[in-house]
Amino acid sequence: MQHKIPLGRYGAAGAHMAQAVETCVHCGFCLPACPTYRVLGEEMDSPRGRIFLMKEVLEGSLAPDEAAPFVDRCLGCMACVTACPSGVRYGELLVPFRDHAEQHRRRPIGERVLRRVVMATLPHPGRFRLAAWAGRLAGPLAHILPSRLQAMVELLPSSLPSALPLPEVVPAQGTRRARVALLSGCVQEVLAPEINRATLRVLSRNGIETVISKEQGCCGALPMHAGEAKLARALARRNLAAFPPDVDAVVTNAAGCGSAMREYGLLFAGHPEAPTAEALARRVRDVSDFLAEVGIVPSGSLGAGVRVAYHDPCHLAHAQGVREAPRRLLSTVANLSLLEPEEWEICCGSAGIYNLEQPDIAQDLGRRKAHNLLATGAEVVATGNVGCIVQIRAHLARLGRSLPVLHTMEILDRAYSGLPLA
Repeated sequence: MQHKIPLGRYGAAGAHMAQAVETCVHCGFCLPACPTYRVLGEEMDSPRGRIFLMKEVLEGSLAPDEAAPFVDRCLGCMACVTACPSGVRYGELLVPFRDHAEQHRRRPIGERVLRRVVMATLPHPGRFRLAAWAGRLAGPLAHILPSRLQAMVELLPSSLPSALPLPEVVPAQGTRRARVALLSGCVQEVLAPEINRATLRVLSRNGIETVISKEQGCCGALPMHAGEAKLARALARRNLAAFPPDVDAVVTNAAGCGSAMREYGLLFAGHPEAPTAEALARRVRDVSDFLAEVGIVPSGSLGAGVRVAYHDPCHLAHAQGVREAPRRLLSTVANLSLLEPEEWEICCGSAGIYNLEQPDIAQDLGRRKAHNLLATGAEVVATGNVGCIVQIRAHLARLGRSLPVLHTMEILDRAYSGLPLA
């Protein structure tokens, strides 16, 4: 496909976008892998349809507002990247396109206000904790809220865990085999702080020293994937200098955060910080991937045996290409039977603020994922992303099946400690 995209108009991202457009041969392999195409069945709600629309906008043949409804419905799950035989780098088109479109479209004032409130809240743990607390108080009145806010309130846990500060260094047990820095995250530290604590214990148990920089902040994933690149860069700049250079890796335990940090080169393309951003991106590893590479010590037993279904987070399996590592780690646990759900490649519907902006599709996908996980006969669900945990837990509960939904690191931690999963 020959493009007529005026590359200079789009700065350093123009070449990335043009390359993605040119690579697509419109073969259709992406269609069955796309969650929105599965739900809606419309060509323009598929990756190849969106690529056509984005091409038209970039060439000036179509107004951003005309393409917006279809591009907005994209989860950014990157399942199309896994399915594509031509190697289309869809993320390198979608992320800068959304940034461009946000600057040239006119959202209704209600949407603009809601977005600003969300972007000013979620990346900051203190603000988010206060907002989540207020949301829980409003729970009995959720039915009178707009549908978008109802969907968010319904995902909140019944109570929030206590806020406990993380140590600055967690030493390795025994001989030190490696030294890493951990991204502590923002939303996760409010909704599921035990994930970080379990991660630190598992790393330590395996001879890995962990540094938790107090200078770090939000990775910027939320605004980056929502077309707010300027805000994403403002948040991400803290991290460019926050992590020490003398570590073997910067590890993440939230798939969305890890994916965003590995895209820092794209985010800062054409900006003075680009070399530093690219260098940091190369050091970022998901904790499961890092541990699988260095190898882990044998874990304990979970008792009489437990059936665990593993859910692939989109930004781990598709965006980062990490599928086997968490399975290898879980397979080291004695008496754990690992089960594979149908439609592993289909998103659970979490995807950042997708529940807020596309609540109907998010709920459809959440139900679908919950049914597929239950069909395995699992007693526990394992995954590697806090957004997936919250979404799956909520939809299992709606089906009357409140199975434990745990991070891979939590399962390993309990196996090492001899604690039950339930």
